Amino acid sequence: MADREDNFSYRLWRYDGAPGELIPLLQSAQIHFGYIPRRAISYISSVTGIPESEVYGVTTFYSQFRLQPTGKYVIRACAGTACHVSGSKQIIETIEDELGVEVGDTTKDGLFTLNTVACIGCCSLSPVVVINDDTFGRLTPSNLRKLLRGYKRREKSASTAAPVGENV
Repeated sequence: MADREDNFSYRLWRYDGAPGELIPLLQSAQIHFGYIPRRAISYISSVTGIPESEVYGVTTFYSQFRLQPTGKYVIRACAGTACHVSGSKQIIETIEDELGVEVGDTTKDGLFTLNTVACIGCCSLSPVVVINDDTFGRLTPSNLRKLLRGYKRREKSASTAAPVGENV
């Protein structure tokens, strides 16, 4: 983590007004914070002299940048052709219903973020979702609900487990 912070600070410290530096600065901020908070936009603006509105405009233009933190579990639901034909719309709606979140948002408890992607590259397993680094295919609304509830149960049991060294 110190490397990431140092990289962000180093990039800002080395900023010499060269054109094309805004995107690398935003990338460093996102690597450091996990997203681009308002304070990073203000800080980048003050160091570069680029108006905050322009920094914000670049941030919102590129889909690689996030203005909100992501959940512990990032769900990427495939919306590619093979998955679409196999029912990805219903899969996405099931996730939204089960978690109470819309595409692009994070659940209130901070556990899940739902995004769609153009293709995951597992067309033979369609419809597919990836949760962090784990791929799940041939999904139905039923087995998807079970999968998501399993993640929620694990989190609930982990949060209620006694800390190490304490008697129960």
